[in-house]
Amino acid sequence: MSDGPARSRLAATAVLGALWALLPAALGFLLLANLGAASDWLRSHPGSGMAAFVAIFAVTSGLGLLPTYAQAVLGGWVFGLAAGVPAALAGFTGGALLGFAVSRLVGREALRQRIDQHPKAHVIREALVGHGFWRTLGTVTLLRLPPNSPFALTNLAMAGSGVRPLPFLVGTILGMTPRTAVMVGLGAAGAASGARDIVQLVQERSGWQIAAGIGVTIVVLMVLAATGNHALKRAGM
Repeated sequence: MSDGPARSRLAATAVLGALWALLPAALGFLLLANLGAASDWLRSHPGSGMAAFVAIFAVTSGLGLLPTYAQAVLGGWVFGLAAGVPAALAGFTGGALLGFAVSRLVGREALRQRIDQHPKAHVIREALVGHGFWRTLGTVTLLRLPPNSPFALTNLAMAGSGVRPLPFLVGTILGMTPRTAVMVGLGAAGAASGARDIVQLVQERSGWQIAAGIGVTIVVLMVLAATGNHALKRAGM
């Protein structure tokens, strides 16, 4: 690849990374603020609501518009834990494939060339993709496990590093299922209170009940984060 096209692709990748760093956080809060309206719309379509949820989840997460955690909460709020977990799993799986494809299309070669120009980044890439299928699968799983791992940006980084589709997809499912189940469970617990949305839930529940629920969720997510980060350090990442 000549310098001109390479620079253009690298610039496009940088813009995409910036958008994927900012948009999910902002629009995620917007979704949670309008949880009641989104829930009402999905429930008003009993025959197609779940399919619409999965499709919207896949497209918005894959294009870096909405974070997976907010959509997982919505899935639990509408469909409950038993149905919400597989629906959210299908959504982020589709989103991972879409994000991976977009990332490869935009700047895979340019990003790989830039990585190879920096020794430290090259070492990290080799640790991710240079030791066979099972090592790559395990590393992808660990990178996906911490709840603070940004979905869209991780798609971009893995595609740019040359991770193959199969370990990318399987590792994404294995790593993201635990934290997704936690967020679905949080949404299901909120809906079980009878509240229409988060605002009503806060108004109708006592302070200690809300604090206890948030506290338990934070502890579980911290355990997942610590587990993933410790394993990554042991793997030399």
